[in-house]
Amino acid sequence: MLEAINWLMEGGYQFYLVWSPPVHEVSLYLYNTLFFPMLFFSSLFYILAFSGLFTGSRPFRAPRISQWPRVTVQIPTLNEIVALRCARKCLEFDYPRKSYEIIIGDDSDNVQVSRAINAFAKKHSDMVRVTRRKNREGFKAGNLNHMLKYSRGEIIVTFDSDFVPPRDFLRRAVPPFVRDRKLGYLQTKWKYMNMEQNMVTSFASAVLMVYHNLLAAINSRAGVPLLFGSGQAVRKSMIIKLGGWQEGSLTEDVEFSLRALRAGYRSVYLSDFTVSSEVPFTFKGFFRQQKKWAYGNARAFLDYKKWILFGKNLNIIQRISLTFTTVGYLASPFLILFMFSGTLSFMTGEPAAINISRFLSTTGWIMVVNSGFLVATIAALLKEKRVRMLFHVLAGAFTVGLYTSFGVTSGFLRALTGRRMEWYMIRKAGNESEEAFRPSAVS
Repeated sequence: MLEAINWLMEGGYQFYLVWSPPVHEVSLYLYNTLFFPMLFFSSLFYILAFSGLFTGSRPFRAPRISQWPRVTVQIPTLNEIVALRCARKCLEFDYPRKSYEIIIGDDSDNVQVSRAINAFAKKHSDMVRVTRRKNREGFKAGNLNHMLKYSRGEIIVTFDSDFVPPRDFLRRAVPPFVRDRKLGYLQTKWKYMNMEQNMVTSFASAVLMVYHNLLAAINSRAGVPLLFGSGQAVRKSMIIKLGGWQEGSLTEDVEFSLRALRAGYRSVYLSDFTVSSEVPFTFKGFFRQQKKWAYGNARAFLDYKKWILFGKNLNIIQRISLTFTTVGYLASPFLILFMFSGTLSFMTGEPAAINISRFLSTTGWIMVVNSGFLVATIAALLKEKRVRMLFHVLAGAFTVGLYTSFGVTSGFLRALTGRRMEWYMIRKAGNESEEAFRPSAVS
């Protein structure tokens, strides 16, 4: 046994795919060149991780108010029966009943889903209304703009169909708008009901934890928090003044946030005020979600790059925060090229004995240098007290994560080249239950 180990350590093992000096030289050059941008992105995630670990959130206490402004709760939906679960929870709000309304913006072409929504609205006609459009132009943003025409509230609260808001959501989210007339929008933190459903949901939850616990917190401290698209409250007059939501955008929340910040509105992110939601539970669902977000965020940066990079009302920290938030997905194309070129250079080199000791030490160094995102993920799990998920998250990083990197790269490159990308609905577990179609669904 000892002789075999010594033989390996001394380079007794040879491995190569094709001996091709030209390919080897090009791939090795590319690999060494890409090492530096990978080090850069990884360092940013290391900074993000350690900054988040040693920075706590401030407890949020809603200010006391005597007058409760009218609120419109909007639930945009497309063939999602789970929207009724969200609406039922909204009916339970401990907010003055005469001071809020619920609008379900039904873009469905599934007749069964629309009938269930109609039955629910009819049963709760004093609180719930349904709006529909002739077409689905503008995607979710178009639906939001259509609902806005029928919204009577001063404050617009939006929930995606799979969200389950707490009973006190409005009582906590609305008072800041009364106390601060320049407050444009307020965003709450997401948590995930199905994070331990399978390996995909564990990894998807961990990725979003990095954003909500680390990056969003840094943006908030920098004074440039962004909307997430759900679990948010926005002043209606600001939406109208800024021209509504950008129809056709795949991340209308980020685009609108940048527009509002540029216009000088104040914003708030409440990291200790959470609302429950779901994450995609299939490889394809998470792949498509991240591809969509990579595309939308990159487009938002391209639309506002001059203001982000050179705007007069931003400091250097804010510029860095907004740039990293909108184009941080750029790390994925570099990661794919880095791994491909490294593997190719290894397999096309001149046949020679491999020094296992040197190989392991080099590999270990590369992993340490380029593991910033994994360290950030671990930091987010620690913040959420979900360390028990670590094994599934790490397994997901080398399976779901690598697979999804190709989707992110595709979305990012489509944005850079100006190619259009269609919106698509992501499968969520709440829509898979047959229980939702039973009579109890409309109760």
